[in-house]
Amino acid sequence: MNGLDLHTVRIVQAIAEHGSITAAAEALGYSQPALSQHLRRAEARLGAPLVLRSGRGVRLTDPGRVVARHSGPILAALAAADDELLRLVEHAAGTVRVAAFPSASSTVVPKLIADLARTDPDLRLVYTEAEPPEALTMLAEGSVDIAVTFSYPGDPADPHDDLVGTSTLRLFDDPVAVILPDGHPLAGMPAVGLDQLGADAWIAGCPLCRGHLLAACGALGVRLRIAHATDNSVAVLGLVAAGVGVALQPRLALEPLELPSGTSAHDVAPASDRSVRAVHVRGAESVPTVAAVLRALREVTAARRA
Repeated sequence: MNGLDLHTVRIVQAIAEHGSITAAAEALGYSQPALSQHLRRAEARLGAPLVLRSGRGVRLTDPGRVVARHSGPILAALAAADDELLRLVEHAAGTVRVAAFPSASSTVVPKLIADLARTDPDLRLVYTEAEPPEALTMLAEGSVDIAVTFSYPGDPADPHDDLVGTSTLRLFDDPVAVILPDGHPLAGMPAVGLDQLGADAWIAGCPLCRGHLLAACGALGVRLRIAHATDNSVAVLGLVAAGVGVALQPRLALEPLELPSGTSAHDVAPASDRSVRAVHVRGAESVPTVAAVLRALREVTAARRA
């Protein structure tokens, strides 16, 4: 015996409530012949009559009464599911998992969470800090819905190059500054060229930033001497202040920090910007919750694109 369909459940409930096929058809917005035809097909499929016709009226059979008894909970569950889906679509209710790199954690992400709490209170954002390669791996594995990442132009180790089935939303360009200790011969210059720093000891950052530094200097024919490496921006600034080297730092990483006494930040000539973007699985932008987070990311970073 094949299972019930919702259309039959609605019809039997209406017959039980209104007492006739004609009244049930009117209540459901169908013609009486169409409803009768569906009922006959359902009875043939189920192998049992659902109603007995007597004159102009009908009464439910035992199988019909079973369907009628279960119709209330079935249709109530359907209505509840429909209502929940409607709220998901119209009010962006649900959970979105986001991963982003450390310097976004103290700048972009707090504003993102605060804005979403105001505009989409039914949306829950779960945040994980991860450098771009790890964030993109998490996206590929389905651990996150959106990866906020960065890349440098011409980076031979750009993890975005291997992406398949994803879409990218460009957010903003983040300039990079060179940090010098006081007393450095170039400390009075507004902009410093990397080719002017070939004799200095360097403090390298995260693997992506380190790769960019080496590639950018290599393009200029400069061989660097990396003396220390840390992806902790506070530690980088402390090392520069101690006079043990110079460093590149993204402006986003410097934004929430105060340059320690004995250091100065300078533009890089030529400019060396990293591109910050949001990456998601292709098609995920049609999911209301993901669309809401992408929209909020665009809004909280709008001033950085000016």
